[in-house]
Amino acid sequence: MRDHAATRFGLWALFFLFACQGEKAGPAETPPTAQAPEARETTTIEEPAVKPPTTQGLPDSLPNGLLLAYSQFEVVNGKATAKPGPARLEILTREGGAWKTEVIEDPQSNVFHKAMPLKPRGQAPGFLTLGGSGAYVKLWRPEKGKLEPTTLWQAEFGGKFSRMRDAEVADLYGDGTPDIAVATHDQGVVAILRQRPNNKWKAVRIDQKKDTFVHEIEIGDLDGDGVLEVYATPSDPNKLDAEAQHGKVVRYVPKKKEGRTVVADLGNRHAKEIYVGDVDGDGTDELYVAVEALTKGRGANLEIIEPVEIRRYDADTPPDAKVVIATIPDRLSRFLTVGDVDGDGKKEMVIASFSKGLWLLRPGKDPKSEWGIENIDRDSGGFEHAALLTDLDGDGIDELYVAADNQGELRRYVWVHGRPKREVIQKRDIPMSQMTWNISRAPTAL
Repeated sequence: MRDHAATRFGLWALFFLFACQGEKAGPAETPPTAQAPEARETTTIEEPAVKPPTTQGLPDSLPNGLLLAYSQFEVVNGKATAKPGPARLEILTREGGAWKTEVIEDPQSNVFHKAMPLKPRGQAPGFLTLGGSGAYVKLWRPEKGKLEPTTLWQAEFGGKFSRMRDAEVADLYGDGTPDIAVATHDQGVVAILRQRPNNKWKAVRIDQKKDTFVHEIEIGDLDGDGVLEVYATPSDPNKLDAEAQHGKVVRYVPKKKEGRTVVADLGNRHAKEIYVGDVDGDGTDELYVAVEALTKGRGANLEIIEPVEIRRYDADTPPDAKVVIATIPDRLSRFLTVGDVDGDGKKEMVIASFSKGLWLLRPGKDPKSEWGIENIDRDSGGFEHAALLTDLDGDGIDELYVAADNQGELRRYVWVHGRPKREVIQKRDIPMSQMTWNISRAPTAL
């Protein structure tokens, strides 16, 4: 099949290239030094509250808000250019019947790939951010009414560029202290950040491979032994508009000092998104892999030979197995999110694909075979197409939040009489002036 979104893909690809690598000979190409004065170089902006046009049973105030991680691009004469600006984080909360947005910008990086809450042992909680070019892991806490950062880890990996790409937080060693598992570009570094007795953080590199991109981290327990495992997605370097990119899914078990084990060999395909968790309700975690399409040709002549596949792996699934639970007629799919959309106590999975919209998957009688699949919104897309199922209002039913970057909108979906109802809670005038890399939930109290 032909991909009629090739033109839009080309524009996003150009922005992606500049956001992640920096312009030639420009300052973004060389990461700043660790001694740069963080507090003076960050800005906090409070934007006016925005009331959405509709509210599907939305309370005036919510106990939880959203963290949205962005790269942003300079706008000239009303049009977005490929020149990246400082990394951008938006903190979105709902108060007094309106959505309130607080913006943090950090010029030490040109992208925040992710942001999430973190409560270190014995310390106040804050927001963890992962920056790219330069590569920084920072913890932001309120000081005198303003969020100020502390650098937990800064590194240059020795390749063309250095990026902190993804992370998850869990007690990996069973000592009651949260650890941070981090994936990086472009030298295949996977590291565990551990809080030391003096409350400093130490990066322990558990893997490294030259010219390798690690896109995603997930944490879970597939074998049910009570010891957490770390899963990651190393691949060949990104090749925009290329026909093949080799990749794998690998596992580490830090507590047992077990190094890299291949759990999914994807051959001449790769994945930028995985999910680990108990989706089918059998009490044991599973691994789900969004395998990107195999294509032929370039630009307007690009054809999808094998579309996106959502594959399932259990603890006993061989690495070369191909247990496909769904196929998506698209070339990219970089967000899988899981929750209960209708309050029936059973989990569903939402797949956000590049140009073919949002897809709802439900396990059948045999969750190890093909699942039920439904396209719930064709008019939604983006290069990353960040999505999150979460329960912000605390009613026991998850809402779906989606960054439809092609449309320049942050959207909220709730299920009414079995169907998703969409509303726009945030809109930007120039859709391609920002790329959304991640959406996370955070308590409003933070």
